[in-house]
Amino acid sequence: CAKKLTETDGEKLPRRKAQDLIQVLDSLSDIKPNYFYTKISTKFEDTNRNISFKTSIRLVKDSAINTLITYATLPIVNAMITKDSVVISNKRDKCYIRESMDYIKDNFAVDFNYRNIEELILGMPLDFDSTQKYFQIHDPFNYIISSHKKRDLRRTERNERQPKEDIIIKYFLTDDAKGLKALDIESPSDTASIHVDYKLREQIGGYDVPKEVFIQIRSARNNMRIEMSYEKIEINEPKEMILVIPDSYGKCE
Repeated sequence: CAKKLTETDGEKLPRRKAQDLIQVLDSLSDIKPNYFYTKISTKFEDTNRNISFKTSIRLVKDSAINTLITYATLPIVNAMITKDSVVISNKRDKCYIRESMDYIKDNFAVDFNYRNIEELILGMPLDFDSTQKYFQIHDPFNYIISSHKKRDLRRTERNERQPKEDIIIKYFLTDDAKGLKALDIESPSDTASIHVDYKLREQIGGYDVPKEVFIQIRSARNNMRIEMSYEKIEINEPKEMILVIPDSYGKCE
C-alpha cells in the first residue's frame, strides 16, 4: 500500500523543552534588517494559470515594500505595499489598483498585515508574539511549536466551530533547533491554509535569509503553488523606491 505522508525515514530528534524552542522563535522574531533587496525567480501555478516571472523586491523595515515584476525582461507590474495600503501599477493593461490591506485577504484568502508580509519575505516566524502562550506539538521527527493546544487542533480537524479571528500557526524549527524550517497557517473561518517551506537558506551580513522557498495556498476558491529562488541578495544597503502611475491609466477592472 502507499506510504503515508506523515511517515519518514529520518532519525528521531533529541527531545527539547518547549520553552527552549519558544525562546529560539522569540530571538528569531527580533532579527530584521533595516533594508533588504533581492531578485526572485518565481514559478506560480493555480487552477487557471502556470507562469514564471522575475520579481525585484526592495524592503524598508516597518515601512514599505516595493516590488517590480518582469516577464521576458519586460516590466509588467510595479507595486508598493505599506502598513495601510496596496498600490499596483499594471503596465501591461495600463491600469492601476489602490486598495487597503484587505486586498491581500481578498486575493490570497488569509488576512495578512504588513508585518506578516515582511516576515514571509525575510523568513521570520510569522506573527510571533512573546506575550502569547505557545504549545509544543510532540513529533519525534520535527520540532513544532503551535499557537494552539493539540486538542484545539483536533477540534479544527473535526470542523468544529472556531472563533472567526482565530488563526492557527505551527512553527517548524530546523533539526538543530536554531532556525525556522517551515510554517503552517490555517484560517478555519475562511477554510484556507498556507504552507511555507524554507527549503534553503544562506548567511548574509549576519542574517539567515531564505534562498529557496516553496509556498502552497489552499482555499475554497483556489489552490496556489509558488516556488521562489532568491538571487543577488543585499542587506542594509538602501535602495530607491519608485512607483509611477501615468495619468492615462484608469482603475483596473
